[in-house]
Amino acid sequence: MAEPWVSAEEIAAHLGITKDTVFDWIADRAMPVHHVGRLWKFQTSEIDGWVRSGGAAQSGAPGAKGGDA
Repeated sequence: MAEPWVSAEEIAAHLGITKDTVFDWIADRAMPVHHVGRLWKFQTSEIDGWVRSGGAAQSGAPGAKGGDA
């Protein structure tokens, strides 16, 4: 069975962060996301792999956002 696509709200709940942080991470940290029409959709397995590889880790770059903005 194929993995379902989830919304920004659902991925935020999965990660225990706010929806605003999800959109910040898309812009600032290249969080994996796919456009389905006008919607942003996520696959939980992609997001989990991205987090495990350090994608959600706070960057040392100037102006980088960290935590649960």
